[in-house]
This record gives sequence, C-alpha cells and structure tokens, in this order.
Amino acid sequence: MSDDTQPETEATAPAEAAPVRAGISAARASLADVPPEPGAPKQDPILNATGVRRAFGGLVAVDVAHLEVQRGTITALIGPNGAGKTTFFNLLTGFDRPSRGEWVFDGRRADRMRSYQVARAGMVRTFQLTKALTRMTVMDNMLIGAGNQIGERFWAGLVPPLWKAQEAANRAKAMELLERFKLDRKRDDYAGELSGGQRKLLEMARALMLDPKMVMLDEPMAGVNPALKQSLLEHIKDLREDGMTVLFVEHDMDMVHEIADWVAVMAAGQLITEGTPDQISADRRVIDAYLGAHHDAAQH
Repeated sequence: MSDDTQPETEATAPAEAAPVRAGISAARASLADVPPEPGAPKQDPILNATGVRRAFGGLVAVDVAHLEVQRGTITALIGPNGAGKTTFFNLLTGFDRPSRGEWVFDGRRADRMRSYQVARAGMVRTFQLTKALTRMTVMDNMLIGAGNQIGERFWAGLVPPLWKAQEAANRAKAMELLERFKLDRKRDDYAGELSGGQRKLLEMARALMLDPKMVMLDEPMAGVNPALKQSLLEHIKDLREDGMTVLFVEHDMDMVHEIADWVAVMAAGQLITEGTPDQISADRRVIDAYLGAHHDAAQH
C-alpha cells in the first residue's frame, strides 16, 4: 500500500494570499476580441489545425474544420463522452494518424511528425490513464523524460566523461521538479507505489523535463481524490505563469470555470463552438449537446 498521506497533506496546506497572477490578465486580454464561434481566429496561435478528420471505417470520430489555440493561455476542450476529444489529442500529438488534415505548431508543420518528434518540437502530453513506468523509481521516470541524452548513444555511452555532466544536470532538474510537485520524498520509491493522484503529478513533472512550449493534459482530474485536486489546479495555473500554453480535456465544469481562459466544445467529432467559460455555459448549443437538463435546472 502506498504511503501518500504526507505529499498530499503538504500539497494542500493553506497558502498565503497571493497577488493576482500576471498570466491570467495577459492571457485573457489576448482573447478579449475573439468572437465566440467555432474556428475563431486568434491573435497569436501556437497551434493552428485545419480540416482534421479521422475515420474508422464508416465511423467518423473527428472532423474538425478549424481550431486555433492562443499562445500563453489555458484552453479547455470539453464535450460529451464519445465526442472525439481524446482521438483529437492523439492526432495532434502523433499517437494516431489522420485520414486527412494538417496542423502547424509554433510555425512548424506537425501533422507528419511522429510522437517523439512532436515532443521534441515542444508539444508534450499526459494521458487519462497515467503512463508511469511502475517498476522504475520516481527519479528514473523523471530521467527518461529528459531529451537528447548523450549517454543513450552507443559509443558515447562507453565514455562516461562525455555524459556524466549532462546526467548530473538532468538529476538536478528532476529533483527541482519533484520538489515543486511535492514528490521529492518519493524519489526512490517505485512509481507503482504512488497513489493515482501522485502518478498524475509525476506524469506532469516528467513532461516538464523537456521544457515544453505547450502541455496537453487529457482529463488531469480523472481518478484524483479531492484533497489533491486543488494542488493539481494550482500546478496547471503555474504552467501558464511560466509562459507555457495548456490545452486540456475535462468534464468537470467547475474546474473549467476556475482555470480556463478559453473553452472549445466538441460534439460528434466536430467543433461546435468556442468562447470564454461564461459564454460557453450560456450557449444553447452547448447546453443541448453537453451540459443538458441539469444545467437548466440549476438556473432556476
């Protein structure tokens, strides 16, 4: 049984009142003039996808005409189960191939890249079901997330002076991230001994080993207990403060309202609208396709 009481207690300790985050105002100012409509053009998109379609036989899972993700913002991708959100994620990050379509990431054509090339370009992701390597330690999980490791090259691996300094730097960086995510006391534990919430934290920390420009989070709150949820929310906000762009899939609308600057809504594989969290919550198309009758009831 994993001993996760201490990290979760530390992660949720009352914080001192913090000043208004600079990233929030800058992110929302960059979206202030964007119309609440599907495929709306953005001021400075880091991701620009057009005509992305994925069909499995006669089933069309994704058919997104156009989507732009504004740089430096937190964007939520929401929709009912089966809307195609995770499939869309898989396409953008190279874990699946589209039937057609193209997208540009940070000025580079990315639809022909493999998943490792996408990650090297600066777009990294986490998964709904965490991909921690359970039989490796937490520290080793972090180290495999580091890119361009000299010691992995055959001949260089035989000459320690060529890679010792880089390995030391990677360990120092990994330790800094583990401290940030309150996992430093678990560094020598096997990843399989962590709680579900701690594995989410580990996966997010490992993604940062590559110094990404954009982080893609697939249902980051799935399976996370309430005690750790607020800590995860704060970590996601910190990504924006550090200058990164975040695109995340989520069903919890309270979370979306708390951290998202912008929301894109999918239904039946298509992007049906975009807007701020308040605009989306009041949009009849979203209510009909996703939020449902419980939303109407809550308004009366």
